[in-house]
Amino acid sequence: MSASAPYAPNAPNLDFDHAPSWTGPPIHVGVIGGSGLYKLEGLDVITEVNPMTPWGHASSPITVAKTPAGTHVAFLARHGLTHSLSPSSVPSLANIAALKHLGVRCILAFSAVGSLREEIAPKDFVVPSQIIDRTKGIRRATFFGEGNQNGVVAHATFGDPFDEILRPVVEKLTRQALGPDVKVHGRKTLVCMEGPSFSTRAESIMYRAWGGDVINMSTLPEAKLAREAELSYVLIATSTDYDAWRETSAAVDVSEVIKSFQANVANSQKVLKTILDPLHDLVGDDAEAFKKAQGSMKFSVMTKPENVPTIAKDSLRFILPWYPQ
Repeated sequence: MSASAPYAPNAPNLDFDHAPSWTGPPIHVGVIGGSGLYKLEGLDVITEVNPMTPWGHASSPITVAKTPAGTHVAFLARHGLTHSLSPSSVPSLANIAALKHLGVRCILAFSAVGSLREEIAPKDFVVPSQIIDRTKGIRRATFFGEGNQNGVVAHATFGDPFDEILRPVVEKLTRQALGPDVKVHGRKTLVCMEGPSFSTRAESIMYRAWGGDVINMSTLPEAKLAREAELSYVLIATSTDYDAWRETSAAVDVSEVIKSFQANVANSQKVLKTILDPLHDLVGDDAEAFKKAQGSMKFSVMTKPENVPTIAKDSLRFILPWYPQ
């Protein structure tokens, strides 16, 4: 597959090579870096790749790196290497498709969040278990039914939006990596809003009443697309500030947010050094998480293959190699 191949999403003759574009040691874990996290530290960089997908190129070239133990990892900067992509314009379909095409089985995503609870202070870490969707339909949220995929309908299960086999392990390993100096919260609910502006006080109070614990702008459609691509997905959220609900303080101040980034990024790098090797093993060929994800969309596709246009089949096989010819 050539990274320089033209991207023509409506062309009837798209022909992508569905073989993995990485031929080195297996890359089971993909990391998506959020605000402030634009590279992996302490790892040997092997190469950079920039695969063309049916949905275009990813947010940034993907760095393939190796841990001291020899585990290969793929890293992608969600907002671009210079933070030039707003949450609403992140090419999430291309991001997920590119990682899947490299052979990734599990995505560990990082994101800065605002806190909706007093007990979740700036610089705390959160491994959420639920999501409330407050995006507004601006972002394309599925690999099915739109663009090249017109004519095919699928309904992925999303009751538990994060991988419930890996999520508790990620929480445990995050606690171990950070020790007693950084508080880690588990089983919390994340609100994903549209942005790019922050919430009004009224909205922030409403999210608290709904049961929201933290809020960001980036987890959706990323988590939904990972589910459709049969990838395990876990989020590590880093708190940068209290959201606007907290009337004893000023509404969200961007300068306050930026002050928390440096500490959060340094601690995120600590987590990565601890977590990458175990995660790689937890999605091996015989691992429960991998077996559960593999083929999980086969009963979600509602349209019979004989009624699906060829161009839709070709695109979908980029992320689901088993999809019918």
